[in-house]
Amino acid sequence: MTIFVVRHATVYRYRNPVGFGEHRLMFRPRDSYDQRLIGSTLKVTPEPREVHWVHDVFGNCVARIALDGEASELRLETEIKVEHFPRAGEDFRIDERALTYPFAYDAEEAPDLAPLVARQFDDDGGEVAAWAAQFAGRGPVTRTAGLLMTMCYAIHESFGYQRRLEHGTQPPLITLRTRRGSCRDFALLMMEAVRSLGFAARFVTGYIYVADRDGKPNLGGGSTHAWCQVYLPGAGWVEFDPTNGIVGNRDLIRVASARDPRQAVPLSGSYFGAADDFLGMEVQVNVLTEPAADDRGDLP
Repeated sequence: MTIFVVRHATVYRYRNPVGFGEHRLMFRPRDSYDQRLIGSTLKVTPEPREVHWVHDVFGNCVARIALDGEASELRLETEIKVEHFPRAGEDFRIDERALTYPFAYDAEEAPDLAPLVARQFDDDGGEVAAWAAQFAGRGPVTRTAGLLMTMCYAIHESFGYQRRLEHGTQPPLITLRTRRGSCRDFALLMMEAVRSLGFAARFVTGYIYVADRDGKPNLGGGSTHAWCQVYLPGAGWVEFDPTNGIVGNRDLIRVASARDPRQAVPLSGSYFGAADDFLGMEVQVNVLTEPAADDRGDLP
């Protein structure tokens, strides 16, 4: 068991004082058996008129921030502390009927999983589907876990990480053709690839702890991070981080999950002013560990 402390600061700067529309912020993780929220703080400058908390359609915590007046700088600073229980990918247990691919979700789960199996992006010519199919036909028997892990590792080993500052996520076809992208691009490619094979998948946004233990720091740790989850009967939602080749939740701190990356934007909002008033933004994320009072090591 590890205690992670995440400090996340975002600063928007403007040439002239501007007004602000509502800002929506996702930073507060939900409690689960493998991570427990110990505490969270939010500081907004200038002082907001109201911070209203809601659960979105997926049950994610969203802070809706209302601001009055005008300012030439908007600063949002958050801190969370979580108790984290690492779970290695090899530990997930799949029902016997789903150990080999293909398999079908049972009648009770299928209606709820259907929107997460349906593909969300164009695949002209079936390029993404064809790329995914190669992982499903590597022998007389295709092990479900092996298929998914091999795909995750293939993206990690064969695609080049490229930190992008542009808003939004790159279409999976572009990521596949260029073999380059950011963490959210790789997550979306894997999601759409496994969906083409009939798996339910969802997008996850959060943070990653970057350690120097082996001299090969994980990628994507200087800002918010993204990966995906795939639903497997018996194992439930299993984490796959193709950016870093991680299967399981090791070093991953979940904040929100959604059907589409556009539904899990960590921070969004608007301002009232001229287009050229916007000077830019700065983001700083630090993920640290601190000693745990009771290092139990295993999942509760």
